Amino acid sequence: MIASPEMFLAAAGERTKRIKLGTGVISLPYHHPFNVAQRMVQLDHMTGGRAIFGSGPGALASDAHTLGIDPMTQRDRQDEAIALIRRLFKGERVSAKSDWFTMNDAALQILPLQEDMPFVVASQISPSGMTLAGKYGIGIISLGSMSTQGLMALPQQWEFAEDAAKKHGTTVSRADWRVLLSWHIAETREQAHREAGAGLMRWHNEYNVGTLMRPGLEAFKSPEDAIEKTAGGESAASTIGTPDDLVKTIKNLIKVSGGVGTIVGFVHDWANPENTRRSWDMVARYVIPEVNGYIDALRKSRQFVIDNRAVFERAGQAVMAKIMENEKAAAALSQTGPGRIAIPAVNAPDLQKEAEKRKTKA
Repeated sequence: MIASPEMFLAAAGERTKRIKLGTGVISLPYHHPFNVAQRMVQLDHMTGGRAIFGSGPGALASDAHTLGIDPMTQRDRQDEAIALIRRLFKGERVSAKSDWFTMNDAALQILPLQEDMPFVVASQISPSGMTLAGKYGIGIISLGSMSTQGLMALPQQWEFAEDAAKKHGTTVSRADWRVLLSWHIAETREQAHREAGAGLMRWHNEYNVGTLMRPGLEAFKSPEDAIEKTAGGESAASTIGTPDDLVKTIKNLIKVSGGVGTIVGFVHDWANPENTRRSWDMVARYVIPEVNGYIDALRKSRQFVIDNRAVFERAGQAVMAKIMENEKAAAALSQTGPGRIAIPAVNAPDLQKEAEKRKTKA
């Protein structure tokens, strides 16, 4: 449970130097906009300009009930708050009166450290988040989906953003579009299934079905059933398998969506802490380099060496020439057999092959 993203990230900022720190979402209808603006400015300065301001309308009906807020008003209130916070960040003095807050001659004494702090809105099913992103020309974080039709289809979601941007005279960039996926990976699919299956089943059955009672969801019957229905098939937006499986999922999402800026991983506790850390380590070691193309040039270089082997054999011929110039070395060559050295000599000729030639001539 993270009751205050700003406080949590302030602590994270002390322990990190380069990583960007996003709030996930601050549910704007639950806070006075001026207070949110002040806290984000504070966070931006404490983290050296690494803050990303993520906001949402408030996803849990229980929160709205606790605070006495009508869920029908939440998305409009988020829109209203974003407009005012952006003005405050620009140094404007703002007066505004709403049915849920009043702001009289409000101005920030300290502006964000970043000249343009990134704004990101959350988007799930309704067009609201994408519409806000288009209206203000800001970033989005979407719930990943491999659907090709309907409200959950990412191309349809992006169309909402582009339509709103056109209407309000702004622009949206796919580079600012973040998509959330869930995964757990291991050395083999079977190992990943063993590590995450039971935890996935418990999380789904006890939380999504038993507690939230989300419409249309049914309890899984077994860990195998959980894995199949969550991560099975080409249309699955979750991956429980190997690094290669996750690479395939990400590349498929990029293709289905038409292109996104960032893939964000959902942190869960399907597996135990040790296996979860190993899964993330494998993402860093194998998945990110592959998806971002960091090793493409290495592969091309390797293939070039293979395709042009004759060119590089010239170096071995140079070594052989020096051996034959030395009488003792040439004599020893005929006695050369399989040897063991610390590392292969990169430019060495095939000594055993040359020795056989010498013996044949003799």
